[in-house]
Amino acid sequence: MAFITKIKWVVLSVITLSLASIIIHLSLAKFWAVNIVQYKAMPSLPENFVPTSGGQVIKNKKLWGSIQSLEALQPYANARSNYSAPKDQSNRFIYAKVFGGFANIRSSICDLVAVARFLNATLIIPEIQESTRSKGISSKFNSFSYIYNVDQFIAYLKNDVNIARTLPEGLMERRRKNEIPSFKTTSSASPDFYLDQILPKLKQSKVIGLIITNGGALQSILPPGMENIQRLRCRVAFHALEFRPEIQRLGRRMVHKLRAYGQPFLVYHPGLLRDTLAYNGCGELFQDVHTELIQHRRAQMIKDKILKGELNVNSHLQRDKGLCPLMPEEVGILLRVMGYPAKTIIYVAGSETFGGQRVLIPLRAMFTNTVDHTSLCSERELSELFGPETSLIPKSYRAPPAKSQKVLTDEWKRAGPRPRPLPPPPDRPIYQHEKEGWYAWITETPIEPDPSPLDLRMRAHRLLWDALDYIVSLEADAFFPGFNNDASGWPDFSSLVMGHRLYETAASRTYRPDRKVVAELFNITRENMYHPKHNWTILVQEHLNRSLAEEGLVRQSLLSKPAVFLSHPLPECSCRIASSKIVNHVRGQNGRYLYGDEDQCPKWMQRANMAGSVLKEGTKSEDDEPDYESNDFVDESDKSEGKTNQSQIWDQDEEMDPND
Repeated sequence: MAFITKIKWVVLSVITLSLASIIIHLSLAKFWAVNIVQYKAMPSLPENFVPTSGGQVIKNKKLWGSIQSLEALQPYANARSNYSAPKDQSNRFIYAKVFGGFANIRSSICDLVAVARFLNATLIIPEIQESTRSKGISSKFNSFSYIYNVDQFIAYLKNDVNIARTLPEGLMERRRKNEIPSFKTTSSASPDFYLDQILPKLKQSKVIGLIITNGGALQSILPPGMENIQRLRCRVAFHALEFRPEIQRLGRRMVHKLRAYGQPFLVYHPGLLRDTLAYNGCGELFQDVHTELIQHRRAQMIKDKILKGELNVNSHLQRDKGLCPLMPEEVGILLRVMGYPAKTIIYVAGSETFGGQRVLIPLRAMFTNTVDHTSLCSERELSELFGPETSLIPKSYRAPPAKSQKVLTDEWKRAGPRPRPLPPPPDRPIYQHEKEGWYAWITETPIEPDPSPLDLRMRAHRLLWDALDYIVSLEADAFFPGFNNDASGWPDFSSLVMGHRLYETAASRTYRPDRKVVAELFNITRENMYHPKHNWTILVQEHLNRSLAEEGLVRQSLLSKPAVFLSHPLPECSCRIASSKIVNHVRGQNGRYLYGDEDQCPKWMQRANMAGSVLKEGTKSEDDEPDYESNDFVDESDKSEGKTNQSQIWDQDEEMDPND
């Protein structure tokens, strides 16, 4: 009996302890509970993110300061000796149709002006097919004027090339009758091609047409002695090609909103475009239908002979070669390793991000103040930018006509002997939101349909969004490209921004990461990505800091300039302020100067620079400015370990083969 009593007391004690444990756990869970909300795109910066200095930007030089070794470089694209104004009278005309997106258009126009100067012909304002083919866009803007300011374009280049708005009436009639010879040019076309094949036709016909589809009409690196043509390209890209006033006003307003918070901001361009991903075989980096869409586009490129290669490639091997983009999650980790706090304002540029907002979720989780053009522009501001557009009514689902009871009864009586199986359930209606974008056809047909009127209009709108992002990217305190210098050789948004920033403010903080090196670094710490070792973070910081200065410029010249001159307009379009510091003169294998061969700046520019330096010395130093918060991203427990041999990660090849 006593034994049973003891068992009862033991059971009662266990039950009491269990209840107490449950109560304690529930209390702790309630105390540490976190409110989980559904993710949505941030309409603007958080309300608690208030200005800290009345609009005056506070910078930490370690994160935002200029690159001292590049401060001597100044923009200087003026023509040098032996450069005369064009003849007033010209009986030969060149008109062109430009296909492609924002980057292709900008690069092609610069090449067209250079070709017109080279052939001593009058250039007709180019036709931008992305806007002329669109349906229902504003008739207020026509082709070229949809993006750029025509009057500024003509006025600025009056001493370089003759430009006309339209062909003379007689030649216009010949064009309507398709009596004018046309040529489809490529970005690798040499000056000899124009002298030997184009110029005779131009003299004979008085007018020719050029069709530009791959983002250029003239080879990037021209023979010695044609430096003035290269400087003309710079004057077109960096001075003559101004956006139309409505775009400039809205772009400046966006920059003002970002500056109003008293903190510097960084622009990140993911570069996640379907065409570039398909060309480089990066489909396996995505999942589900996204991989199918990339592979479908790659198959079409192979069929159209745009791409020579296999349909199925190892995307992870391509990534290790540096041919695939850095994913937003990886970029967020790199920025945190560099020391950028979670409150850093990051502007995501680019009108198209393949994968949508889903691929940006990790970046937004690491940097809560991540915004884009939809965060800084209201729907009204964007509609005013587009101008008055005709309404395009989307196709709505129409249910089949209803059948009367008599018709249903007759069909039942005519249907075969009983028992009969039940009829199949009615088809589920396909709603309009399921028909939008790329998802509409992928499960229905193996053939990608022609773009709808809404798709064509969206392409035109993307030109304007990219123009706004371009303005913000140039004004940013730092710029980080997720994808540039890919194997296709097409112009890309990031490369053009990097070239423009190099021209205007060479010392600005523009990262030029080597994706191959970054991939190797991530492979090392793949299992500890969010808790990296201290020596790993040192390697990342050293690589990204080197990419900001001379080493990054040399690599950019080797990889990017052979494809697009505007991505690296050195040394032709810059000059160097006289300095006591010895400058490294870097040549490539072909003897071409990669860095250090810039002309000495004129005396008036040097005097202005000296006056600016005096004013700068009188201002408060920013070295002691505190950061927004400490960087707790690094695993502090590993600081005592020895530093990894950097030569295992970064092979400093003196010749830096661009084909590596």
